[in-house]
Formats: sequence, structure tokens, C-alpha cells
Amino acid sequence: MSRNSNQLNVPQAKNAMNRFKMECANEVGVNLKEGYNGDLSSKEAGSVGGQMVKRQIDFMRTNWESKGQVERITYQYALAV
Repeated sequence: MSRNSNQLNVPQAKNAMNRFKMECANEVGVNLKEGYNGDLSSKEAGSVGGQMVKRQIDFMRTNWESKGQVERITYQYALAV
């Protein structure tokens, strides 16, 4: 049984996450609109999500390096066929 893990831990962060998503979409040239974006191709949606992850990893890496901490990144994948 799978469960949806796409829930924000801090509901008040929803607006910030939407702005972040729009910024990332602009960076990769995907035209997102407010609300429903079901007309995007998988490639477009994936490029937005990938850019979001890339920027988050860059942010974490910068913070780790500035604090002299060891870098450790764990990737977890789930594939449903």
C-alpha cells in the first residue's frame, strides 16, 4: 500500500513553495500558470521538479560547506510500473 508523501510539513510554507516552483519553471523555460497545469508534458513537469531538487541540493551543499560539515546526500527512488 502506498501513501502520498507530497504533503508540506509546514502548511504555511505553501505560498513560498509555489513561488519557488514558478522560479524553477522560469529557469528551465516551462510556462507554468497558477492552478492546474495538467497540460504539461512529463518532460516539462520533470524538468521543473528536477530543477527544484537541484537548487535544494545546491542550497544544502552551500550551508554544509560554510559550516564545515561533511557532505552526505541520500537519494531515495520509487518506481511504479
